[in-house]
Amino acid sequence: MTAPDPMKGVRGVFAATLVLEAIVVLLALLVLPKFGDGATPLGVGLIAAVAVAMVVASGLQRRPWGLGLALALQVAVLLCGFLVPALTIMGVVFVLVWAGLLFLRRDVALRMERGELPSQQVPDP
Repeated sequence: MTAPDPMKGVRGVFAATLVLEAIVVLLALLVLPKFGDGATPLGVGLIAAVAVAMVVASGLQRRPWGLGLALALQVAVLLCGFLVPALTIMGVVFVLVWAGLLFLRRDVALRMERGELPSQQVPDP
C-alpha cells in the first residue's frame, strides 16, 4: 500500500481558496457602486473574467503549473485595483492569504523530507 500524497491535500486547499476568492471578487462587484464611482463596464468585465479564471484555475491545481497560475491571478487581482481602487484592499488581503498558504506548503515539504508526517510513520505491530 502506498502512502497518501500530502501535497494533494495542500493542492486541495489552494483550489478551495481560489473558489472562495472568486466568490469574494464577484460579491465585491455588488457593493462597488456604494463606494465612489464604482466600476466601468470594462472594469466589471475584467474583474468577472479574473473571477472565472480563478474557478478554472482551481480545477488545474493538480498540474505542475497550477500554483504558478494561481499566483499570477493574485497579481491580476492587484492590477484590477487600478480599475477599481476598492479592490486593492481585497487584493492585498488575498496576497497575504496566499503567502500563508505558501508557508504551509513549504512546511509540509520540509516535514516530508525529514519523514515526520503521520503518513510516513511506521505503525506499531
